[in-house]
Amino acid sequence: MRALRLTAWGEPPALTEVERPMPRGAEVLVQVEAAGLCRSDLHVLEAPAGALPYRPPFTLGHEVAGRVASLGPDADGVAVGERVVLYGPWGCGGCDRCTTGWDNYCDRRDTLAWHGLGLGRDGGMAGHVLVPSARHLVPIGDLPADQAAPLSDAALTSYHAVAGLRHLLGEGTTVLVIGVGGLGHLAVQLLSAITPSRILAVDVREEALALAHRSGAHVVTLSRADTDRVLRAESGGSGVDAVLDFVGGPESMELAVGLLRAGGELAVVGSGGGHLTVRKPGLLPPGFRLSLPYWGTRPELAEVVALASSGAIRVETERFPLSAAPEALDRLREGRVRGRVVLVPD
Repeated sequence: MRALRLTAWGEPPALTEVERPMPRGAEVLVQVEAAGLCRSDLHVLEAPAGALPYRPPFTLGHEVAGRVASLGPDADGVAVGERVVLYGPWGCGGCDRCTTGWDNYCDRRDTLAWHGLGLGRDGGMAGHVLVPSARHLVPIGDLPADQAAPLSDAALTSYHAVAGLRHLLGEGTTVLVIGVGGLGHLAVQLLSAITPSRILAVDVREEALALAHRSGAHVVTLSRADTDRVLRAESGGSGVDAVLDFVGGPESMELAVGLLRAGGELAVVGSGGGHLTVRKPGLLPPGFRLSLPYWGTRPELAEVVALASSGAIRVETERFPLSAAPEALDRLREGRVRGRVVLVPD
């Protein structure tokens, strides 16, 4: 089968022919129907040798949906032919976190040579993908594969971040979303679906603001010199109750901290290299709380699939055949993607 693989650090990914794996023990072989492309893939491809614990070569792709093709002799809980989405953050499988579906916060994460599917272990940018256990599979029924695949990261990560802020987002509250791309547009939809909060959105691109508006944001604005003033006015002058920062850069964090009201929380999801100085007393608002959500839990993925199946959320996608992966990567790198890129085996 053909697969998009990182063969060596510093080298571009290569479409190569590899042998189709055979499931053993509790393993499950899934025929890939769609695989999402994420900025995390760019971070992996652009990482210098030694920055990550992964050992090339391996196949990329951590957002994957497909159909169960075959089972190892000890596999259970899933049937051949069943359509599934793959839970991507594979942990050690044995610690308390992993056994309760919290692989994203695996206690042994720092000792592993991988962070999950397509992140040190062979992923889904291929015809088939081998999954170590059926516990990593969530049924999707007849949900289209190009909708299901991005649920496993773009929607799951957003849902996990929003869930951590729900206690703050009751009636009469305001929340700000910074960065309305593959994750941000789903965060807006999730906020609209599961909270009564008023949603503000900011981005540097007009097309992203149009996407935010379609996704349910009440107010959208470009990032510019007067953004702080504009958004503060839209929040009634007192600031916002919570911020979801899908950029994570110096400017976005500065904007977030400047707009948060006392007792507010900042969830930094993006990895844009920003940082905060924590000092008391200091410039952070009184009662300030910070969270650094990473991916999401397996039970949360099932909740996300249910929301997508009900029509509460829909992923804005651009489809490419797997053979066009280099072009898709270039478009993502240059910021010319609307929503989420999905690769389909060809």
